[in-house]
Amino acid sequence: MEIMNAHVVVTGASRGIGAAIAREMHKRGATVTVVARSADALAALADEIDGHALAADLTDRGELEGLIARAEAHAPVDVLVNNAGIDEAGLFWEMDADGLRRLIDLNVTAAMELTRQALPGMVERGRGHIVNLSSMASVGNFPGLTAYAATKAALSHFSAGLRADLRGLPVGVTNVQVGFVSPTDMTDKILEYGPTFRAQRRFDRLALLPRTDRDRLASAIMSAVEADRRHVLRPRRAWGLAKLTELPRRLVENVLVGVSARDQDPT
Repeated sequence: MEIMNAHVVVTGASRGIGAAIAREMHKRGATVTVVARSADALAALADEIDGHALAADLTDRGELEGLIARAEAHAPVDVLVNNAGIDEAGLFWEMDADGLRRLIDLNVTAAMELTRQALPGMVERGRGHIVNLSSMASVGNFPGLTAYAATKAALSHFSAGLRADLRGLPVGVTNVQVGFVSPTDMTDKILEYGPTFRAQRRFDRLALLPRTDRDRLASAIMSAVEADRRHVLRPRRAWGLAKLTELPRRLVENVLVGVSARDQDPT
């Protein structure tokens, strides 16, 4: 879909990948609403890109409820980028209950709920796109990333399910699966855990998972939205692993060609 003059909502936009995506969207002519907890950083970014800041804790049900409606006070939402996420590196059984709940609430529940809020308007207007920031951790797990990888696998499967529900409608879905991104605080934090760092070094020695530049990733995501592509896979040399994981989903999709995706559609 056309990014020029579109209204884009980017979550987790106060820094890192989210801020890079917001800047790239602005560069391509979109009006951008940035969402994050960090009100000061968010306001500074909104001023920089002539956009709108919407400070919210997406793990708080009260702040999550009605967020898309608040964003649409400026204009209907054409593109939703579900980028907000956190990591928890360490042994799974040493996580505390609150940390586990927060991880799932932000990485999975918030993305699904905001998508649920945004889709009716997109479908009614006949225009829209959902971008989900998943991870190569959804393809293969590193030690210390059990819960994080599970949330990203959920997001990738959610993207596939959305495409099935939206089949035949002018609303696209792009799933972004990426390895370690630099420069970002999340990558630095994950690699503070020894087993995860050693696993990453093993992949480095085998030249299997080089780091992805943050700004180039943002540009690739925007190009995928404009071309209505299903996937952004980075680094490119991990393409085969991601496609093997996607294969069963695509097989099911092909088997179900011709089956009505919605009750109101003819069978």
